[in-house]
Amino acid sequence: MNLLVLAAETENPLVPPIPELVIGLIAFVIVFGFLAKKLLPNINKVLEERREQIEGGIEKAEAAQTEAQSVLEQYKAQLAEARHEAARLRQEALEQGTALKEELRAEGQRQREEIIAAGHAQIEADRKAASQALRQDVGKLATDLAGKLVGESLEDAARQSRTIDRFLSELEEKAEAAR
Repeated sequence: MNLLVLAAETENPLVPPIPELVIGLIAFVIVFGFLAKKLLPNINKVLEERREQIEGGIEKAEAAQTEAQSVLEQYKAQLAEARHEAARLRQEALEQGTALKEELRAEGQRQREEIIAAGHAQIEADRKAASQALRQDVGKLATDLAGKLVGESLEDAARQSRTIDRFLSELEEKAEAAR
């Protein structure tokens, strides 16, 4: 027993025996070689595919973002153009409205002046007609009155017309002088 105890004391329990270490190392190399030949290429292949998918997704996202930015800029430009066009149309409509208003105002003014002129012409025509009718009535009355005063008929038309015209001319001159 001494031997066993002595042998056990000389062996370090943390250091494995050499034959086990060699067999463990050979087994490790075989497993590592198997993993390196079969599993590692598959793992690398899967990792490469995932990297490509991620990079492709990033590129697609960047392309989509660039396209979206481009479309946004186009929409902004179209919106600005539409606003500009609306402002131009609004200004044009305002100018047309102002021109139409001025045209209608001028047309109204012209029609008013025509109506006033027609009214003045009608008044002048009515005044002349009334004056003519009054002249005839006054002449007739004056001739009848003069005929009654003189006692004879003053039916001579030419003499009657001259007398009436002279009488009315004198009345008009007195009326003009009085103004």
